[in-house]
Amino acid sequence: MEEQQNLPYILAIGDIFTDAFITLGSDTAKIIKEDDTEWLAVPFGRKPPYERVDIVRSVGPSPNVAVSLARLGYQSELMAWVGGDDTGEEALEYLKTQNVNTDSMIVEQDKATSYWYVLVYNADRTMLVKSEKYKYEWRDPIRKPEWIYLAYVGEDSWPLHEGLLDYLERNSDVKLALQPGTFQFNWGLEKMAPFYKRSSIALMNREEAMDVTGLPYDSVKDLANGLHELGVETVVITDGPNGSYASDGGRLLTIPNYPDPSPPKERTGAGDAFSSTFVGAIAGGESIETALLWSPINSMNVVQHTGAQKGLLTKAELERYLADAPEDYKVSEV
Repeated sequence: MEEQQNLPYILAIGDIFTDAFITLGSDTAKIIKEDDTEWLAVPFGRKPPYERVDIVRSVGPSPNVAVSLARLGYQSELMAWVGGDDTGEEALEYLKTQNVNTDSMIVEQDKATSYWYVLVYNADRTMLVKSEKYKYEWRDPIRKPEWIYLAYVGEDSWPLHEGLLDYLERNSDVKLALQPGTFQFNWGLEKMAPFYKRSSIALMNREEAMDVTGLPYDSVKDLANGLHELGVETVVITDGPNGSYASDGGRLLTIPNYPDPSPPKERTGAGDAFSSTFVGAIAGGESIETALLWSPINSMNVVQHTGAQKGLLTKAELERYLADAPEDYKVSEV
């Protein structure tokens, strides 16, 4: 416990959901290609069987990050919005079992808690989403965090973002990690510029970096430099099967994906596992090289399980995988 008290306190902010994962078999569903779109198809008007259903509580980028950080031994807290229903109560209870502080959770008694359905076919998923609308009013956390991790929040959450900016201005020593989500990208660079300027770490995939910077896809170095020019100190860009990159403004480093021990079972939460592990490592005083070595391992193990959190590793488990890594699993400079 004494060792944990010396680690930074990290507050994750973002929406929370309960996911129902419905696994479909090849005899139930198929993929139909139509122009540039692939459709997941099941027999219409019939009763096709499904293989299984798994209910996964307290998920979403920020909850996944908070649980991941706690699993790794860090001190984590979550600020998210739930309704006054059984689903919300179950979400809060689950977070407590995962050693995530819930003091900053907001319960809106007259609302429902967001509930998504995830259709799993092979290792891919199709998500049926319905995000409830909340007031999204900023509240100063009871305990001042050393880091704030901001991820996906609903489209009506700009007042929350304004309150967060004010808090960061009043607390210049609090560091910001930014993993933008759908609406934060949709708001555009001009609106989000203060957040990039304030970010100690910004994490996104290659396509998202291209959208934010307006730079071509073909040069990761240019994309990273474009994000640095916006004010980001450390840039992390994931690139699917091609591995991941991190830049401190002077060096661009890369790491391949950690090899899967067996075919992925389901890919939900792989990016959150990577990003949370990277931020946790940096917040805990590790180097960029170490953060890059750790992060793909957590992603690898998450996709071996259903849901975003079941496969999250402890630090000891992560280090065992690292000790057994193949020779070509290493950080190199681009």
